[in-house]
Amino acid sequence: MLPSLFKEETLFPVLKFRTGMDRLFDDFFGGEALLAPLSANGKTLPAIEIKETETALLVDAELPGLKQEEIQVTVENGILTIFAERKREKEEKGKNLRRTERYYGTMERKLALPSSVEEAQVDALYKDGVLHVTLPKKASAKLQPVAVKVK
Repeated sequence: MLPSLFKEETLFPVLKFRTGMDRLFDDFFGGEALLAPLSANGKTLPAIEIKETETALLVDAELPGLKQEEIQVTVENGILTIFAERKREKEEKGKNLRRTERYYGTMERKLALPSSVEEAQVDALYKDGVLHVTLPKKASAKLQPVAVKVK
C-alpha cells in the first residue's frame, strides 16, 4: 500500500468527528476536572445556593466531610469569604489505596455583599456537610409599605 500525503481525518470526516468527541470525553471525565469541577486560582469553589427573605440573605455552601474547625467564615469590607481546607488523611500501613475520588486541598468562595447587609450580625451554622450563613439585612433595607394616595 502506498503512503498517503493526506491525514485520514481529511479523507474521512467521520474520523475527525470521532477524534473530537474522544477528546471531549477525555477532558470531561479524566484528571482533576472530575474531582474539582469548579475551581479558580488553584482553589476549589464550593457549590453554593443563595436565597433571600424579607429580613436576610441566606447562603448555603456544600462542604461535605469537613470538621467545623476546618471552616472559616469572614465578612470584611462587604465581602463574605468562606474558606476551608481538607487535608489528606495519614496512610495506614498495610492498606494500599486503590482509587480515590475525594478532593483534598483548599476551598474558597468570595461573595460581594449588598450594602443592605448588617455585617456585624452575620451568623454561620455547619450541619450535615452544609454551611448555612445568615446575613441579616439592616433595618433601613427592609421593605416598607408605602400608602398610595388617589386624587
